[in-house]
Amino acid sequence: MSKVILITGASSGMGKTTAIDLIKQGHVVYGASRDVENMKELQELGAYILNMDVTKDEEIRSGVERIINEQGKIDVLWNNAGYGLYGSVEETSIDDARNQFEVNLFGLARLTQLVIPYMRKQKSGIIINTSSMGGKVYTPFGAWYHATKHALEGWSDCLRFELAPFGIKVVILEPGAIKTNWGNIMRRLLQERSSNGPYKEMVEATIKAGDDAYKKDNASDPSVISQTIQKIIVSDKPKTRYAVGKMAKPMIFIRKYFGDRVFDRVIKFYTRK
Repeated sequence: MSKVILITGASSGMGKTTAIDLIKQGHVVYGASRDVENMKELQELGAYILNMDVTKDEEIRSGVERIINEQGKIDVLWNNAGYGLYGSVEETSIDDARNQFEVNLFGLARLTQLVIPYMRKQKSGIIINTSSMGGKVYTPFGAWYHATKHALEGWSDCLRFELAPFGIKVVILEPGAIKTNWGNIMRRLLQERSSNGPYKEMVEATIKAGDDAYKKDNASDPSVISQTIQKIIVSDKPKTRYAVGKMAKPMIFIRKYFGDRVFDRVIKFYTRK
């Protein structure tokens, strides 16, 4: 059955790949992003394009209203927009940290607030929140990024309980290393903030580890995310969490069952000079 699906962060990577697959399956897909130019391919395939910055209330409000006016409902909201702010805590400004939370948590939360009444009225819906394996583990210089993802995990768990009586499902997606531009953005932000200061040596080792993790042969193809999203939206009882992609399950397993000291040693091994 065709569903009306809203995807944020649809201009590249996981969002774009999944949007293309969902369109081909006959779903009604609304792709949202600040980068409208990179969504032209989606539009040509039949997607509806929304110019949306998730930190701007008027844009997300307008986007939701348009979908309701045109389709009368929203069956699936995939909160996929986000980025990774990397840099030492000491050298990262609080303004930059606030923006990380605005994009990765508060913008997502506001869009969800606007969608919930319509799902509640129709007594059905699926909300998928893109966390990360970083919502369960940690890496050097990712304090603010990991803080948003750890917060999103707890926020989503609470939301799942609140919405269950209304037939609305809340699912957390925890990607590992995926072949997207995420690694390049993380690298650039880390270099901008901390490559020449007191953390220089550790930064260089962390960048090398990141490059190794996200290089072509190591990271998983975005299609694994697409396949997972497709599985979620057709399931009567989706799991609460899906850890998908390179290193996601092993890293979460090590942290959970072996504890912080062992996990620290794993991180030190991967970020050694």
